[in-house]
Amino acid sequence: MDILVYDKTFIGLLTAIFDVYEYKFKNPLIYPEGNARSSLFGAHHVVHTDTKKSERVWSKLDMKLSKISLTQLYKTFLSELPGIENNILRYIQYVIASRYNVENDYSHTEVLMVKQTAKKVDREKHRMEAFVRFALTKDELYYSIIQPDFNVLPLISNHFKNRYADQRWLIYDIRRKYGLYYDKKNITEVQIDFTSDLQNADAKNNLYDENEILYQELWKQYFSSVNIKARKKTKLHIQHMPKRYWKYLVEKQ
Repeated sequence: MDILVYDKTFIGLLTAIFDVYEYKFKNPLIYPEGNARSSLFGAHHVVHTDTKKSERVWSKLDMKLSKISLTQLYKTFLSELPGIENNILRYIQYVIASRYNVENDYSHTEVLMVKQTAKKVDREKHRMEAFVRFALTKDELYYSIIQPDFNVLPLISNHFKNRYADQRWLIYDIRRKYGLYYDKKNITEVQIDFTSDLQNADAKNNLYDENEILYQELWKQYFSSVNIKARKKTKLHIQHMPKRYWKYLVEKQ
């Protein structure tokens, strides 16, 4: 069993898959750095991310898959599920080895897995686009903290860039400890060390613009006024807005 270790990036994973073919590894397993297992008898190969190698793999897939399936493959990677690298490896091996288009061959385990996982990630993407709540800071920055199940920041950046093109904003994934900052021109990936609980009342008063607290109170009142208790359907509400999102929703605080 041969172990390949990559840098947790999508380009790095494609490079690892290129190396599987280049070095003719038998029974390869790909792990992100920090999670690699040891092998007594197989090789231990550290993957050096190479854009040219990754482009060759992607170009090969582009010849055999539709644009939709290529996007689904990327979304599957963003799921960050344990062992997903090896599911993707087996999927790509099956695609490359087949003479015909196999992207709809749901009888194959990995093809079905990619379709199902991409659908879950896509659902999370749409929820984040709907549930992000911005707060205005004293330095006129709109910020939002999210904690999605999957790494959807790369998928939602264009949505918010187009929708809030005239505002500076920051969306921060507190689980993965990185965020996207938009300066009215470009989107930049940033890392921030939060030293305090931003949900704390004192922290909010120190951080928020003087009118932000008022706006939030008005939003809570509006949300409460349009809520008809006689028609309350808690089960349906939770289905569309799971409780794990409530922590960062103004109307739920």
